[in-house]
Amino acid sequence: MALHTSPEAPIPVAQVSRLIGGWIDRLGAVWVEGQITQLNRRPGAGVVFLTLRDPSHEMSLSVTCFRQVFDRVADLVGEGARVVVHAKPEWYAPRGQLSLRAADIRPVGVGELLVRLEQLKKTLAAEGLFAAERKRPLPFLPRLVGLVTGRASAAERDVLETARQRWPAVRFAVRNVAVQGVHAVPQVIAAVRELDADPAVEVIVVARGGGSVEDLLPFSDERLVRAVAECGTPVVSAIGHEPDTPLLDLVADLRSRTPTHAAKDVVPDVGEESARIAELRDRGRRRLAALLDAQERGLNDCVSRPALAYPHRMVEERADQVDDLLLRARRTLGHLLDRAGGELEHTRARVVALSPAATLRRGYAVLQREDGTVVRDAAEVAEGDALRARVAEGGFTVTVGPSS
Repeated sequence: MALHTSPEAPIPVAQVSRLIGGWIDRLGAVWVEGQITQLNRRPGAGVVFLTLRDPSHEMSLSVTCFRQVFDRVADLVGEGARVVVHAKPEWYAPRGQLSLRAADIRPVGVGELLVRLEQLKKTLAAEGLFAAERKRPLPFLPRLVGLVTGRASAAERDVLETARQRWPAVRFAVRNVAVQGVHAVPQVIAAVRELDADPAVEVIVVARGGGSVEDLLPFSDERLVRAVAECGTPVVSAIGHEPDTPLLDLVADLRSRTPTHAAKDVVPDVGEESARIAELRDRGRRRLAALLDAQERGLNDCVSRPALAYPHRMVEERADQVDDLLLRARRTLGHLLDRAGGELEHTRARVVALSPAATLRRGYAVLQREDGTVVRDAAEVAEGDALRARVAEGGFTVTVGPSS
């Protein structure tokens, strides 16, 4: 294919097609798994045409095989069946079409599918996608419920009718998708992501009626399981009947047994809630009445006690005690004051008797020199010294005479 071309030197379409065919012819045979979406068995034709689609992606390939190859499994497979094909890529140069030439076709049995689902289940569980701590509680009364289900299906009718019977004001954002076949997985994923991106949607319900294991396979697809695990909005799985357990049930925040039960799980019953409110109101009233009765009885018991029946008696009794204590206090204080007065007079008399002024009034005098110092010894003065004599009623000057 490494050719040197230019606008001036292009190569013909036939040559390009032959080169592509030569490259594809060098490819070996491969085993391919997919779902048959189209099957064309023309009467008398020696070749059977099939379209093999990937159940998880919007991709498909054309497959051809000789009639005898298909006849070996004609009673086991048809449109919608999962098969494993051993085929070699083949290029049809005249039309520029790629297809697979099948040499062997084998149906994928239910047992094999269940084994693969069990392996996938263990892998996803090991990653923690089914852990209980990841489950989020549903809102008590969602303002808007997202519903992903088949168009005009019994599941859609069951969810909408049951929910509106329970709470007529409930609103739904419905996304109709394929719920089986090759288009189911991408459409369900797109619908779930669209509803999850809407901030008004508070819970998402994915619902489908019952079916065979093959019909419910899209709800065990790994891409769908991971998309639900990434949702920020709580998701409720209501797939099939109670015995059906697709992997979506395990990753969802709540698994409902049927679409009808999903409506009951998501939307509260207005009648039941009204009855519950009335019951709680009655219980509250009874509790409050019982509490008031108990308090009233306690209050009556308190009021009937002597202390509260005749409250002034206590004051009167205490008033007499207060008068007695006051009288005793006054007598005690009087005695203390009288005693203190006598002691004070006695001390005053002693002080007066011992004071210098009293000594002077008895005729004594105090001699002082000119500097005011007191003469205590005759040897301290000499003849002719002038001294000041202080008596009780004044003083006078004296002169020291000769000693005798």
